[in-house]
Amino acid sequence: MSMSAVHSASPPAEEPVTPPPLTTPPRKASVRLQERRGSNLSLLLDVNTLGVETVCSVSTPKEVWLQLLHTSSRPLTHTLLQEAAIDTNTLNVEYQKIPPNFVNAADLDVPGHMMKDRYKTILPNPESRVILRNPDDEPGPDRYINANYIRGYKGAPRAYIATQGPMVHTVGDFWDMVWQERSSIIVMVTRLKENNEKCEVYWPQPRDKTKRVKEEDEDTEEKDGQREKENEEEGETRQIGRFLIRVKDSREKDGFTVTDMEIQLHSECRHVRHYWFTSWPDHHIPQCIAPYLRLVEEVETYSKSLVPPSSSQEVSAPASSPGPIIIHCSAGIGRTGCFIASTIGCQQLRETGQADVLETVCQLRLDRTSLAHCLRASRTQRTRSAYSCRTSSYTANRTGRSHRTWITSSVFREVQEKRGERRQQQQN
Repeated sequence: MSMSAVHSASPPAEEPVTPPPLTTPPRKASVRLQERRGSNLSLLLDVNTLGVETVCSVSTPKEVWLQLLHTSSRPLTHTLLQEAAIDTNTLNVEYQKIPPNFVNAADLDVPGHMMKDRYKTILPNPESRVILRNPDDEPGPDRYINANYIRGYKGAPRAYIATQGPMVHTVGDFWDMVWQERSSIIVMVTRLKENNEKCEVYWPQPRDKTKRVKEEDEDTEEKDGQREKENEEEGETRQIGRFLIRVKDSREKDGFTVTDMEIQLHSECRHVRHYWFTSWPDHHIPQCIAPYLRLVEEVETYSKSLVPPSSSQEVSAPASSPGPIIIHCSAGIGRTGCFIASTIGCQQLRETGQADVLETVCQLRLDRTSLAHCLRASRTQRTRSAYSCRTSSYTANRTGRSHRTWITSSVFREVQEKRGERRQQQQN
């Protein structure tokens, strides 16, 4: 073979490589909105069939909470209340489902409000908060106080005001609110100190009372002792902001103190009654339920005595009618809410034979965040036992048996015995 033949021979042409056809990845199954969210509790579908396209709207968690607070209800008779007081597991589950309705600081458009909040996470609901008007119609913006109007039995508007315990720099605001709202009753359900300061002394105390407070609060700081010394020197009259506060009478009762005061602005004087219940530690339940029930009953009875007779109701009657009952603990939510819930529950039992604790707590939280937050397990059962005891007390009065004997020997004892039996069975 010649060299030319070798060079003339060419390798066979390679066939062009055809790339593999493009394949589309398998499509994932579509995931519905409620599956991506993990729950369909916050999904609200609104289908409109009136000639327009279907609309899908997602409600915010707050809207879901509000719906739950508006619709939750579980009325219980006297007998069912006794049974519910023992079933702490069910009570705890029921409580956990109640939204706290916390207030976001961004929703409270009040510059500098943090300086007047005892706890930075406990803020007043904007829709129902108390707004302090400027005194004597002075120009300028309205003033802030951490307080809310609370509805009462059958949704009565502004039956109560729930507020925090006054601080050193908010005592004047507190009395401005008492005067503005024409309130005649103040209920205080906290001590001045419980490890930390819970409330400032905002009213003049008798000398013996001031001394007793000093003995109870052994860890009082030097500045607190100085303020109490000033109160002692002033006796039973104290100038607070625009007002002159005088103590007219103070008497000790079983578990609480009742103080009658006179508040004076210029030439006008008004009467205010102050109830101070100290047997209820923070984050706990009342040490004894009977004095607490007596307090609830006495406040309710005195409040009714202040209402003018219906026959004399005239155009000027609202000006003379008592204002909201002001109730406070330290934060103005736990013990404060329990007291209001107990009062409403007693009224429900007396008039209808049923108490709807769930609906009542939900109504309270619509008005102020986390009201009655201590209605958990044993605390809830004590509150509901209180309702049962109160119903029994009315029956006792009709049958001639004493109020106290009926309470201590009937429902409350029965609840405690059944709890003991269950505890013993669990141990065995």
